Amino acid sequence: MNRQKKLQQLFKAKAKKASAKLAPKKPKYISKAERLKLAAEAVSDATVSTES
Repeated sequence: MNRQKKLQQLFKAKAKKASAKLAPKKPKYISKAERLKLAAEAVSDATVSTES
């Protein structure tokens, strides 16, 4: 592998890492049980606020 090819590989790798940092992040995974728990809390909060 010649010197130019090595340099080009290094530049491409650095550019790829830099663009990955700027890419939008995926939202954190929330398990099904956690989603159900959050929904139940939201429903209970809604019923308490409507009763008051």
